[in-house]
Amino acid sequence: MSHPPQRFRKHDDGPVSTRLEAQGLEWLARAMPEGGAHVVPVTTGPGWLEEPRLATTRVTPGAARAFGRALAVTHAAGAPAYGAAPPGWDGRARMGRSNLRLRPHGADPRATGGGPRRWGEFYAEDRILPYLGPSRDNGSISAAGAAVIERLCSRLADGVLDADQPALVRRAGGAGAPVVARTHGDLWCGNILWVPADEVRAWAPPRAGLGPGPSGRAAPVGARGGDPVGVLIDPMAHGAHAETDLAALGVFGQRHLDLIYRSYDEVSPLAEGWRERIGLHSLHILMIHACLFGGGYGAEAVGAARAYA
Repeated sequence: MSHPPQRFRKHDDGPVSTRLEAQGLEWLARAMPEGGAHVVPVTTGPGWLEEPRLATTRVTPGAARAFGRALAVTHAAGAPAYGAAPPGWDGRARMGRSNLRLRPHGADPRATGGGPRRWGEFYAEDRILPYLGPSRDNGSISAAGAAVIERLCSRLADGVLDADQPALVRRAGGAGAPVVARTHGDLWCGNILWVPADEVRAWAPPRAGLGPGPSGRAAPVGARGGDPVGVLIDPMAHGAHAETDLAALGVFGQRHLDLIYRSYDEVSPLAEGWRERIGLHSLHILMIHACLFGGGYGAEAVGAARAYA
C-alpha cells in the first residue's frame, strides 16, 4: 500500500514572504513542460507555503549534465526586465536577513531615453551598491575597498562590462523584446536537491529536466537511466543575467560543476569570455555576506571587484 509523500510547511518570518517564494517557484516551473529544470511543487495560503519532503541522493555526472541542459531552458523562459519580480509580487523581498531590490513584473522604463535598464546599470544599482554602506558600517570594507567597488559600479553603469545572454535566451527574446533571463536568483548548491527520478514522476511534466527540444540535442523522454534529477528549491526568482545563476553554483562548491557548465554551453552557447566573468557575477553573493556577516567577506568582495574595476 502506497502512502502519500510527507510534506512540510513554511510560515512567514517577519518581513520574509513565503508568497514571494511560492510565486518564484511557480514562475520557474512554467519552463518544465519545455524541458526546463525540475522545480519543487508548492501550495500556498495566507502566510505559509507547503512542499513535499523529497528524498535526496548524491549528484552523478549524468545528473549534472542533464541539469545544465535543463537550466538553459529555464533561463530562456525570460523575464520582462532586469530585476523584475515574479508575476503578482506584493512588494516584499528578503534574501536571508538582507533586503533585496526587486521591481514590479511589468516593464521597467527609464527616465532617460524611456528604454529598459541595461544589465550593468541593474547590477550596480540593485545588487552591489545597496550593500556597500552596511559593509562599511560593520568594518568589513574599508574606505579604500569601497573606492574599488564604487569604481567597478561606475564601469558597470557605463556598460563597459555588459555581455550577451546565452544563445537560447537571446533567441527567445525576439525582435525588440528585452533579452533578460528568468533566473533562480539564489542558486548556490544547497538550493538544488538531487532527487531519485522515480520521486518526481508523480508531479513533473514528462519533458521536465530534459533540456531543449529535439533540435537542441535533448534527451528523449524516459531516457534518464539511473541518474537522479536536480530539483530547484528556495528561489529569489527575478529577471537577471543567466551567468549570475551559473556563477552562484560555484560559490560554495557544487560537485561536477564543470559538467553542468559544459552541457549548458553545448545547448545554449555562452558569450565569449564567460569564465572570466564568473567572479563579477559572484560579487552579489559576496556583498550580501559582507553586509550580513562582515569579517573576511568584505576583503573577498573587494578582491573580486578589483579584477574588474
